[in-house]
Amino acid sequence: MLNENQWGQLLRGFIEEGRDLAKQAEEYLLALDQQPDDEQAINGLFRAVHTLKGSAGLFTLTPLVNFAHHLENLLMAVRDGERRLTPPLISLMLRCMDEIASMLELIDPDSGDLPVDEAHQAQLLDALAQETGGPRLAVTAQEEERARAADCKVSGAWHISLRFQPDLLRNGFDPAAFVRYLARLGDILHLETLAEQMPDLAEMDPESCYLGLEIALHSDASKVEIEEVFEFIRDFCTLRILPPNSALGDYLQLIHELPETDERIGRILIASGLLTERELAEGLALQAQDRQSAKPPLGSVLVEAGLVPPQAVSAALAKQQSARERAPRESSHIRVAAHKLDELINLVGELVISAAGAQLQAQLQGSTECIESNQTVNNHVEAIREAALKLRMIEIGDTFNRFHRVVRDVSQQLGKQIRLEIQGADTELDRSVIDKLADPLTHLVRNAIDHGIESAEQRLAVGKPAEGRLGLNAYHDSGMIVIEVTDDGRGLNTERIREKAIERGLIDAQAALGEADTHMLIFAAGFSTADAVSDLSGRGVGMDVVRSAIDALRGSIEIESRPGQGCTFRIRLPLTLAIIDGFLVSLGDEHFVVPLDLVTECLELDAPLEGRYGYLNLRGRPLPCIDLAAHFELPSRPHGRRNILVVNLGRQRAGLIVDRLHGELQTVIKPLGLLFQHLQGIGGSTILGSGQIALILDVTSLLRHLQRQVEAELNPPQPRVELTGA
Repeated sequence: MLNENQWGQLLRGFIEEGRDLAKQAEEYLLALDQQPDDEQAINGLFRAVHTLKGSAGLFTLTPLVNFAHHLENLLMAVRDGERRLTPPLISLMLRCMDEIASMLELIDPDSGDLPVDEAHQAQLLDALAQETGGPRLAVTAQEEERARAADCKVSGAWHISLRFQPDLLRNGFDPAAFVRYLARLGDILHLETLAEQMPDLAEMDPESCYLGLEIALHSDASKVEIEEVFEFIRDFCTLRILPPNSALGDYLQLIHELPETDERIGRILIASGLLTERELAEGLALQAQDRQSAKPPLGSVLVEAGLVPPQAVSAALAKQQSARERAPRESSHIRVAAHKLDELINLVGELVISAAGAQLQAQLQGSTECIESNQTVNNHVEAIREAALKLRMIEIGDTFNRFHRVVRDVSQQLGKQIRLEIQGADTELDRSVIDKLADPLTHLVRNAIDHGIESAEQRLAVGKPAEGRLGLNAYHDSGMIVIEVTDDGRGLNTERIREKAIERGLIDAQAALGEADTHMLIFAAGFSTADAVSDLSGRGVGMDVVRSAIDALRGSIEIESRPGQGCTFRIRLPLTLAIIDGFLVSLGDEHFVVPLDLVTECLELDAPLEGRYGYLNLRGRPLPCIDLAAHFELPSRPHGRRNILVVNLGRQRAGLIVDRLHGELQTVIKPLGLLFQHLQGIGGSTILGSGQIALILDVTSLLRHLQRQVEAELNPPQPRVELTGA
């Protein structure tokens, strides 16, 4: 018996697997929406729903099993060519998968309780029945067919031989649960428990399993469906299945392969009604004669008899060999809890800090051997850091694929024809960053569909194809990841944005904003250019969520609009939020870290900057600069050389004026407390090898502030002149 902790672990594992299966089913449905006759997608969809139903049955989640059973029956009809997945039916199936996903989230992992909205489920099933033009997916007809099949003679039964490995119980599996679920596929006509492997009581291990089962099952299920019942324990058992009405030789071969005596297995087959005593006796006698002479391989016999061409045998052998080679590779992946990876990253971060402290002490001691040893340790620490961070790197393709459903639903709601194109799906990004990207990307995609892409009539009127294009792209650039959301719609209406901003008091009517600055106004809280409130837009929420989410990830967002041709939202993000390569600088006695990927060069400051902000001449080009000491109101060194750290963020370049440059270091990012999260220009903190705390600069926020201040100082607002009559 499983204790509560083991049961809870298994149930949580099922919930996680169920989410993956529901996601796979949705992806197959979206693929079938484009190619309804894709057999591979149909089979994959059926397997996902069938496995989900079977796994739920092991935990007696009856509402989930019953609901998935209806979908499975429909998909069986689709797979057999009796029905076709039309777009309306796919829409209903997607809603059903949403209901399954909701049920998975409602499962109590401690008690296994599953509250459901039966009225909503009945509504979905009735809609499916109406769409397919029959009673509820013909479940009643199938049950009647199974009842008629149960009246057939026993010889039409499957025979299943199970031999459990000792580790079965230790891994939390109960053999009885699988037998109970097997009974859902049909009628168990005979079941016999074999205990020949049971040792003496003094030698028995209570946590080991010594049992075997011989089962006669009457069912109209396929062999694949029966095998899937035992899918969870395939590594902990030996499974042999003989189909109904198998030849005598198949039963004799089974008797020969099983560990029990021939007489013991023979008696079980006779008791099951699969063989008679005469058939068994004659078969065993013939088998004994055949063993005295070696037989050629079956493939050779078939080829010599002219029943199978040699190419078919060669292809079958090649496929068999490929399957053997692929099996070890497929089992080489393991599922690790996310919190364990986070714990590993935290420990690696502490190791980085400790290694930096040891290196500093070695330099203070001045021992060459000690310095060299610490350098070797630091090299290993850096390699461990890189390997640990790669464990949390996952491809962004899974996140992108979610938007097939979003694009389909929103475009149907708006009556638009839109095609989603995905590029760079194999680009890897830290899991913690990807988890926080879903909401901002959803807002950008919905905004592009609603505001950006025109209706089919409008597109045809301006010479565009009726089908709009929405693109998601990801790639690496200068140590950062860039994510682009592109559409081929009308582009941003600069004048309309300006009018709305003035109307809401966001800018003054006399303000002279450039086109790029005007476009950035759409990220203001409460800003919307929609004329009416709908389910998608008009409430002034969404784009401000995008800006705040990107800022929280220490990223930046740019807008590139082409009137009449489309618009691109370009997001730049760091690869990870845990450990980065940094460049250490100081202002007086205070230390700061700049992400190394953003640093392009370091220069000596020839002439002091007049004021906190301004421009300097860098090889004939203006370089906007910010004096960090003045910006943070810190005392600067009155004498000595000052330096410029040139940083590059996308298309923006700026200079950060500091006192001293200390060089590169591995930086473990520590979040700021709630009391300091409002600080502008500070993105976190880290601990140096000396134990001193250094603040990590938020370059994105600094550049945005610099741009506003420089424009304000170089273009002061003009006083208003009021004319009065005489």
